[in-house]
Amino acid sequence: MDIREIIQKGGPAMWPLLVLSILALGTILERMWFWASILWKERQIVERVLDAAESNWQVAREMALEGRRQPIGRYLYAPLRLSNPDPEVFRLALEASADDELALMRRGDKLLEAVITISPLLGLLGTVLGLIRSLRSISFSDLGTASVAGVPIGIGEALICTATGMIIAIVSLAFYRLFQALWHNQVRIFRKAGSELELLYRQDWSQGEISDTFNSAKLNPAEVPEVSEK
Repeated sequence: MDIREIIQKGGPAMWPLLVLSILALGTILERMWFWASILWKERQIVERVLDAAESNWQVAREMALEGRRQPIGRYLYAPLRLSNPDPEVFRLALEASADDELALMRRGDKLLEAVITISPLLGLLGTVLGLIRSLRSISFSDLGTASVAGVPIGIGEALICTATGMIIAIVSLAFYRLFQALWHNQVRIFRKAGSELELLYRQDWSQGEISDTFNSAKLNPAEVPEVSEK
């Protein structure tokens, strides 16, 4: 039994289920590529920026600028691009950047939530329509006769729609939970990296060691961080 036969036997509700499965598959593949690219480089970016911040804030800013294609790089670069900010402004810049970057990381979640919710309902609807189609031609006088022999086959074919909807929902839910776990891990990483960077800055600020390097380096157009998820 190929896909065309399954769709034909499952009834008209199989077509919206097919559309939902394509949308879910595309979202899952895109999110997997996105998370793989993040996890591959972010630890290196954080270590380079924090190590540089211990000795030279200008170098730390350059390290963050080099990693601006990654969310963690744009996050750490947000306060470093300011001109000699006080610690409170430094913290606010970190928080604002974290909100933006973490929100972008959840792209595709609403689509997966919709697929998880709608797919089983469509499957159930398709099964109900299939049962109606199989049973509407049967009268009480036909019970126990050969005329109802094909009814179990029709019911079995109607259940294909329910099984399809449940499979789509289960697979989508599994990847949705995976992406949620990765997102929560990013929240922890952002908080830890931001807290360490802010602590280093506050220490240098209290000791009067924050130099004018924030003011001396003029930003050029190449230093404007990108905000797209590439």
